[in-house]
Amino acid sequence: MNSTFTRRKLLRTGIASSAALSLHHDVVCPAVLCNAAEQSKADQNILVVIELAGGNDGLNTIIPHSDDEYRKARPNLRIDRQQCLAINSDRGFHPALTGFASLLEKGMLSIVHGVGYPNPNRSHFESMDIWHSCQRKDQSRIDGWVGRFLESLPRQGSNDPPALHLGHEQQPFALMSREIRVPSIQSLQQFRLRSNQSVNLSDAIESIAATPAPADNDLLRFIQSSTSSAISTSKRMEETRKQIPENSTYPKTPLAEKLRTVASLIASKLQTRVYYVRLDGFDTHANQPDAHAALLREVGDATEAFINDLQGRGEADRVLVMCFSEFGRRVAENASDGTDHGTAAPVFFAGGKIRVGEIGEIPSLTDLDQGDLKHHTDFRSVYATVLQDWLECESEAILNGSFSPLELFGTKTS
Repeated sequence: MNSTFTRRKLLRTGIASSAALSLHHDVVCPAVLCNAAEQSKADQNILVVIELAGGNDGLNTIIPHSDDEYRKARPNLRIDRQQCLAINSDRGFHPALTGFASLLEKGMLSIVHGVGYPNPNRSHFESMDIWHSCQRKDQSRIDGWVGRFLESLPRQGSNDPPALHLGHEQQPFALMSREIRVPSIQSLQQFRLRSNQSVNLSDAIESIAATPAPADNDLLRFIQSSTSSAISTSKRMEETRKQIPENSTYPKTPLAEKLRTVASLIASKLQTRVYYVRLDGFDTHANQPDAHAALLREVGDATEAFINDLQGRGEADRVLVMCFSEFGRRVAENASDGTDHGTAAPVFFAGGKIRVGEIGEIPSLTDLDQGDLKHHTDFRSVYATVLQDWLECESEAILNGSFSPLELFGTKTS
């Protein structure tokens, strides 16, 4: 039997989820976990990725309010200086981004301007695939950049998942791996085996998983090992849910609830290196002002609450939050009080050990590419920074090329 082909086919068709175990109905992906994740130290660095899906309008997130070209391009959508939350004399945050403004003031936020890639694609799906895989459409896409990082970790027998995706949506391709299976969960409360009063399903499945498989049945052995790992992790998370008190300072928003869960898992000393969450809705072609304000308020307030929670738990110095979108919006507003698909946009980082402030400049509003901003920082340089300076691994093989890291860590400057 061809084990590689069989495993891929198994995961594509969903046989593994039905044959191995059944999770709560709200869990969107099979809990087929790698039982060979890194046995990590308690103080290892952790990455939390927040994906802003739809194309966040960077120019109305970090606002160049003193630039005449900005005011000309956006007669209806512009946000004036007196409304902005000051970064410096020329730029400010959107007024709804009080969370980011507070983190900047506390010395825990960094803004990387002008991030993108050559020959930008304005399709949501294609651009996000490029960000997730670091490959173009005409190149082989079999795994994501985080998935390749997970495969680079030493295999030492821990049952903890090396990465987790929290959310209803399809698992981000960035987490795809040929060898490591990353679970998707909606919440701690829902990551548990279903059971009823007459049958202890967990014990029954665990008993089946422990039954010796024929030596030549690679498929069955794969299902059994994955099932045992899933059961072990499910039990660990159920205990975490019971033991970790909930922090009541989080806003009542979906993103905040996801980050509250992440904070609890980090505090439980789960040996997970990457957590991935997503916030949808940034495709603001029409009636942008109110919708964009609500989205920015959600991401800013949730991130601030998360960092404050981690500080209270003594964990902020080993957690890095990265917040990105697949592209920005066009410089000029459209006729529907919105903005259309663009190119370069800022990427945000939050945490206890980052260099505070801005990295790079907002791209020129006069030197445009067919009405779009020109990027000056390749997103793969952002990834190289995270991989080499935070996750402490070589980035070239993971990114399929050599990209210079940014000065994101080190002596803080404001």
